[in-house]
Amino acid sequence: MQQVLDKWHSMMASGSSDGLYALLAENCVFWSPVVHTPQEGRDKCFAYLSAAQQVFSSDFRYVREIVQGDHAVLEFTCTMDDTIINGVDMITVLDGQIVDFKVMIRPLQAVNKVHEKMMAMLEAMRASQP
Repeated sequence: MQQVLDKWHSMMASGSSDGLYALLAENCVFWSPVVHTPQEGRDKCFAYLSAAQQVFSSDFRYVREIVQGDHAVLEFTCTMDDTIINGVDMITVLDGQIVDFKVMIRPLQAVNKVHEKMMAMLEAMRASQP
């Protein structure tokens, strides 16, 4: 678990998604705070997580980490267009890969701001693909 978290923290600090794809299990599931259905599979998880790395601001930081066995809860904070975002990443790791990644965000104003920015980034990513 700790090796995966160390890699994740390094990627978030650098803003790079290098190594992210390999960190995700083939059957990984991503639970978005703004999409009502789980996003299943490595490709979808990679798209959402790499978009999030680009959307979240330079003041993104983890402020608390709770790890128990194969599960971690990482509380984060940042600012997005003057909106203070507070949330948690809930991560489950098996065999050295992320199998489940759930994001929860508060308050409602923050959820709306993240939704706006993430949808725009995902659309831009889709448009740039051949």
